[in-house]
Amino acid sequence: MGPFISTFIYFIIAILVVLAGLAVFETLTRKYRDWEEIENGNAAVALSVSGKIIGICIVLSFAIYHSVSIWETVVWGVYGVVLQVVAYLVFEVLTRKFSVEVKLKENNTAVGIVSLAVSIGLAFVIGASIT
Repeated sequence: MGPFISTFIYFIIAILVVLAGLAVFETLTRKYRDWEEIENGNAAVALSVSGKIIGICIVLSFAIYHSVSIWETVVWGVYGVVLQVVAYLVFEVLTRKFSVEVKLKENNTAVGIVSLAVSIGLAFVIGASIT
């Protein structure tokens, strides 16, 4: 029965960490609200949010593989969210010709796809570094 309980605990932790991560990202975007944009059919924002969810889950999966306790997984998960936030901010800074946030608000799907790729790609790097 132990593995079933552990799986359920990790499942709950993943949901909580993803929700916390999304809440942090929501506070970073000042020009729009993620879920309002998604409700209104903004595919660019949906892609960006999807990348964040997948990215956080990738980091959590590596954390589960390499951690010796549930609490260590939580710490790595939170650290992964912090690094994902840093990645988002660096992405915004490196795109000097335009604002990622503004382009996502304008439903620029290309920017949404790149945002998704940045989140997922860096999640693999973050996850692989967990030891």
